[in-house]
Parts: sequence; C-alpha cells; structure tokens
Amino acid sequence: MSLVISYVVLKRTCVMCSCSAVGVFALCLLKVEEIVESGTIPPEDVHVPSIFVQRVFKGDKFEKRIERLTLTKEAKDDKPKSAAALVRERIIRRAALEFQDGMYANLGIGIPMLASNYIRPGITIHLQSENGILGLGPFPLPGEQDPDLINAGKETVTILPGSSFFSSDESFGMIRGGHINLTMLGAMQVSQYGDLANWMIPGKMVKGMGGAMDLVSAADTKVVVTMEHTAKGGAHKILPQCKLPLTGTQCVNTIITEKAVFQVDAETGLTLTEIWPDFSVEDIVSATGCEFQVADDLKPMEQVEV
Repeated sequence: MSLVISYVVLKRTCVMCSCSAVGVFALCLLKVEEIVESGTIPPEDVHVPSIFVQRVFKGDKFEKRIERLTLTKEAKDDKPKSAAALVRERIIRRAALEFQDGMYANLGIGIPMLASNYIRPGITIHLQSENGILGLGPFPLPGEQDPDLINAGKETVTILPGSSFFSSDESFGMIRGGHINLTMLGAMQVSQYGDLANWMIPGKMVKGMGGAMDLVSAADTKVVVTMEHTAKGGAHKILPQCKLPLTGTQCVNTIITEKAVFQVDAETGLTLTEIWPDFSVEDIVSATGCEFQVADDLKPMEQVEV
C-alpha cells in the first residue's frame, strides 16, 4: 500500500511552524497524531503542502507537556497582600492606563500581561502574541488549559471570539510592518535616551531574545517599559548607558515603575511626569542613575480604577 502525503494540518498555535518554518529544510520528518485519506481535508484548511514533507509517521503515544501552566483564579484571595505584591499591582494599574480603545498590543510576560486584567470598561484591546495569535483572552480556568494553546512565553491562554492563528512570518509581518500600536515589556536596564536591555545577563543561560528586538524596533509602535525602579540592593536600573547587552537603541517611549513615570525622548532624555505620593522628587533623583528633567505639570501617579 502506498501513501500519498498531500497536506498537513496543524493545531492552534502550532500553526506558527508551518510553511515558513519547514520550507527552509532539505528534509522534513513529521510525527503526527492521525493519518487520513488524501482528499479528506479541504484544500483551504491545509497548513503544509506535501512538497515540504519527506517523511511522516504516526506516533503511538502523545504526552503534551505544559511548560508554564498559568490559570485564572476562580475566587478572590482574601489574604493580605505582601509589600512586593502591592508594588507590582501599583505598576500594573498604572500600565493599564496605556491601553486605548481599538489598540493592537503585544504584552510581555509578567507585569505587562497582568495589566490586561485591568482593561477599562468600554475599551477593546486586540492582544497579539509573536507565536501566532491575535485575540488573546484571559488565562484559562483550572481544567480548561490546552497544551496547543500557549502564548510566546509558553503560558497557557485562551482566545476570544474573532481571534485567529497564523504562521511566524505573518506574525512578524504584523510587528515589523508597524501594525502593533503598543508593546509593553519588562527591562533589566533602560538608558536615559531610551536604550533597552532586557534579554540576557552575560554568563547566565538564556534561550534567546524572542521577538523583543523586532517589537521595540518596529515603526509607529509605542514601547512602554514596566519594571521596579531599582534592582536588588538598590542598584540603579535607569542609567546614562545600559551596561547589559542591548535589545534595542533609543526605542523606549515610556518607563513605568512603582515610584514614577518617565517620558523618554531620544534626544533630550527623560522627563519625570508622574510620581507616587509617598515619594519626593529628591527620592526619585536618588533612585535614578542618570539626570532627568521634571515636568512643569508633574502630577501624582495615576491608577486605573478597580
């Protein structure tokens, strides 16, 4: 019996590994869950044509491991929040004010992604993930997680009505083409002129920078950094020049910390525009490793209402 491979169908976020990925290899070997007769699946549903596939076999056991199981809590936790949790929440609630109705946004893992829990009523935000999702929803409830449905940080996610899956080249076409209005991500260091270092510490193991370099260099995309103002021990994270390997140069537009909000100009540097009421300008000077200007209309740091 001969087998004719005419198509391969991929599930959900696996679509990112379609023709744009397999087409660059001389030999493509596929382990599949099911083999069906040619013609069973409509041509418009084919993700990988047979020209790209040289070997195929059906696996006898599939154990899909979830690397970062991330769930939505069903009930609120009445336990008092720790000081660290309150600091994170302050940054998150300020970051959520960056969302404007109709925006297409890409959010990094951690604080940026958690800011999506505070999107204001009446605001619609389309969340994109580099691994091929447009229309991210909240984290799943316990028992509803799907190993084939993860974001770029490998966290389990859900999707909203009207969402879509697509390949890696389409995803980065959206990013590089400037179709993403807002990128929000964390940082290890930011310079006074908007240079960003957030992907590695020399000597430490790192899997790669992901899509951050593309995201921060995209035209017409606002780049917002959310981070704690200083590192452990009080070391400065906002500096005249970054000491760690750069993710991008003169790319950051706004810095949000638990103490303050800075607007960044690639030529004139930082301007302090908002400050948390518990701190003075002198406190911010002490916690910041470079010079900055103070806005004439400096105001208390804003928070989204909950």
